[in-house]
Amino acid sequence: MGLTRQYLRYGPAALFGLVASARGNAALVGLRGERGRCVAVPACEHVFVWDTRKGEKVLILKGLKQEVSCLCPSPDGLHLAVGYEDGSIRIFSLLSGEANVTFNGHKAAVTALQYDHLGGRLVSGSKDTDVIVWDVINESGLYRLRGHKDAVTQVLFLKEKNLLVTSGKDTLVKWWDLDTQHCFKTLVGHRTEVWGMALISEEKRLITGSADSELRVWDIMYIQEVKDPDEPESKKSKGTSPGAEENTEEDETLELDECPEERLVKCSKVGSIMREGRDRVVTLATDRTGKILACHGTDSVLEVFSVLSEEEVQKKLEKKMKKAKKKANQNSEEEPERSVELTLQEEIQRVTNIRASSKIKSFDLILSPKGELKIMLLLQNNIIESYNLNLSAQVPQAVRASRITIGGHRSDVRTLAFSSDNIAILSAAAESVKIWNRSTLQCIRTMDCEYALCSLFVPGDRQVIIGTKTGKLQLYDLASGSLMETLNAHDGAVWSIALSPDQRGFVTGGADKCVKFWEFELVKDESSVQKRLSMKHVRILQLDEDVLCVRYSPNQKLLAVSLLDCTVKVFYVDTLKFFLSLYGHKLPVLCMDISYDGTLIATGSADRNVKIWGLDFGDCHRSLFAHDDSVMYLQFVAKSHLFFTAGKDGKIKQWDADKFEHIQTLEGHHQEVWCLALSPNGDYVVSASHDKSLRLWERTREPLVLEEEREMQREAEYEESVAKEEQPVVAGETQGETGLAGKKTIETIKAAERIMEAIELYREETAKLKEHKAICKAAGKEVPFPVNPILRAYGNITPSAYVLEVFKKVKSSELEESLLVLPFSYVPDLLRLFNEYIHLGSEVELLCRALLFLLKIHFGQITSNHMLVTVIENLKKTTISRVSEARDVLGFNMAGLQYLKREIEAKDEVAFFADATDRFEEKKRKRKKKEKEKMVLAVL
Repeated sequence: MGLTRQYLRYGPAALFGLVASARGNAALVGLRGERGRCVAVPACEHVFVWDTRKGEKVLILKGLKQEVSCLCPSPDGLHLAVGYEDGSIRIFSLLSGEANVTFNGHKAAVTALQYDHLGGRLVSGSKDTDVIVWDVINESGLYRLRGHKDAVTQVLFLKEKNLLVTSGKDTLVKWWDLDTQHCFKTLVGHRTEVWGMALISEEKRLITGSADSELRVWDIMYIQEVKDPDEPESKKSKGTSPGAEENTEEDETLELDECPEERLVKCSKVGSIMREGRDRVVTLATDRTGKILACHGTDSVLEVFSVLSEEEVQKKLEKKMKKAKKKANQNSEEEPERSVELTLQEEIQRVTNIRASSKIKSFDLILSPKGELKIMLLLQNNIIESYNLNLSAQVPQAVRASRITIGGHRSDVRTLAFSSDNIAILSAAAESVKIWNRSTLQCIRTMDCEYALCSLFVPGDRQVIIGTKTGKLQLYDLASGSLMETLNAHDGAVWSIALSPDQRGFVTGGADKCVKFWEFELVKDESSVQKRLSMKHVRILQLDEDVLCVRYSPNQKLLAVSLLDCTVKVFYVDTLKFFLSLYGHKLPVLCMDISYDGTLIATGSADRNVKIWGLDFGDCHRSLFAHDDSVMYLQFVAKSHLFFTAGKDGKIKQWDADKFEHIQTLEGHHQEVWCLALSPNGDYVVSASHDKSLRLWERTREPLVLEEEREMQREAEYEESVAKEEQPVVAGETQGETGLAGKKTIETIKAAERIMEAIELYREETAKLKEHKAICKAAGKEVPFPVNPILRAYGNITPSAYVLEVFKKVKSSELEESLLVLPFSYVPDLLRLFNEYIHLGSEVELLCRALLFLLKIHFGQITSNHMLVTVIENLKKTTISRVSEARDVLGFNMAGLQYLKREIEAKDEVAFFADATDRFEEKKRKRKKKEKEKMVLAVL
């Protein structure tokens, strides 16, 4: 076996340059007991929590690989539910920043999340059209609700009733009874997708936002079931209430799937509120009190409405009645018979419009007790803005309180560069150039520029040069952060810039079919005594096609020029005579680089291939299929024949140009990678993507073995294929409205395998124990029994106790799915063990849950097995008795806690009244003192 070449692994070091991703939603969270100050925003696969007052990142909730798609804070403010693009949900503690719970149930991105008012249940909606209700306390899925035909856009719990409202892109709003897990009503009054929903007026009104400028308002009436003992059976089934006997034709057209016996809600359209925006609703939401309603479309305007409370509505009605009476008296008419009513526009009043600096992607709002509204806006261009709105003012005007911008660019970064000392990183976009400190990842300088396409650090790292889309070269001084000089270099875009190896000048290539050579020079300004750096144009090379990329050979003898005709032409630098033409790519070469020794040139093209050429004769050594989309950037690692490529497929790959092998893939970016830069020492790679993030990758000391890397890749592919497989079906269960909440994942399969291994160990050990007893009996003396090493590791426990330990380690959210893939041959042993465990009173709740689920899915086989009849009978007795005991203990504890609560409340009330009396006495003393002072002054 020959010697294998050893490589060092590059790993992710940091994510920076990102304030917030526009993919998910912003959510105000309470950190350190203060609400309205901190905001949680998605940041690729992580969640950043920003302090808007200081403009600092206070917490990072680290994700895995998938991009964040949805956020929802818990009612107590201690947790944050985060939905991801792969359908998983993780619940983070805002105190520790750790993910406590993971739910896997959806097959596509999570689009909506909502807690119930106590925070015990969480409901999620997804692009896979399913709605799943999760038990947060038990960390498990309750059930899956099917009914929507397109992506779910919003989900809402109703506080008073155990009901759920969901909306979707299928134009439907569905009402679900969670007691029966049944859709009992469907509103079909929308012609286009329902993008948002909100409940107002103490859940007596529903507002829906669609693809037009109308906000539809629906009245909700809860129908109480009234049953008369003398009423005939035919009438008993129908729920009636005063004022709800009749059903108009309009209501009938708005309701589907309706059963008379399950009629819980009457919902009728009362009118519409017109938005100013003409496009679709993107977000529609209320604050926690339900007094403020806000919505926005695909533009930069947030429309804020105020919802009147019942008292305010009553006052307004009384005022209107008085006016009507006055008018009637003046006209000497009889009092109008018809009652005065408020219009919808009077009940839901427009407060103001807030115009943000860019398109709004999401918002969150909170109403302070003082009546001030705090609004947090997440904008499309990597900005978070917060506004304050004083509602008590006569004409409420929104005031911008803070703006978080310094942490990133407004548009995609198109060029990156490293300083010669590996410390500073330059990133440039359409509006600014930023200099970052690599070790702290802090932005040191921000300078305004035109649309940047290429860049370099001037030798000495005190100045930088930017090539722009308009054909200009801009020279910046880093110490002052000022623009020193602007030159009109090309008539078209400056696509590429390369520093000469002697560091005395550089070369640029542009869309005007020219390659221009420049030299650095010191010139004297009229205003200052000192000389400053400038750029002098010395030579020009005219070509037949647009120039896309230029590169010098390390000895500065050759210049490689990539042209729009898909070829790379190599010229002598001194005479500008033609040397070689490298042709073979089917589409233009977008990037290239020459190795440190000048022997190889690698070219990356829009045809997704990378070709490696010899620079002596221009022969193609190898063509590699590199990416699934255009190769955007290519660069050699210093002093080696290894190189990196970046592609529009969002991946960065490392290659060996000698062995023509793919070494590793750096996955992290979620969208197209536009450019990358390697540090001069080769230890760091920085990359920029369309997802607005900059990522730093660091060379570790960990050796990378290609065979192991391939094996890991195959395992990852297998795990992905497992997740995409058909879900196991429960016997006798039809594909109806409800289903199991979980889904089959590699974790559930591994958990099932661990349970199977534990049961097999239990079988082996019990068989050995029987044999051992027989040997002891035959020998007439005690023979030492060899203990299994696994059982010894667990502290010499019994085989049955080991099975329970393994069972307890299965995650609560994965239990049902793990049992579903467990073969029936293991079930009889499990049932016998369950009987033993429940009899001993250990883990009663967990075991009952597993037992009932096993009986449900294997009912036919268990009932037909005569061997299990006695086991089931015993289980019935032990389970009922143990569950009753557990219930009694819980009841006793609840009663005790309620007693303690009453005692504490009584003490607090006494303390409160005592405190209030003291304050009253203090005020009285102060008033008397002031009166005395006034009297003294009056006498004087």
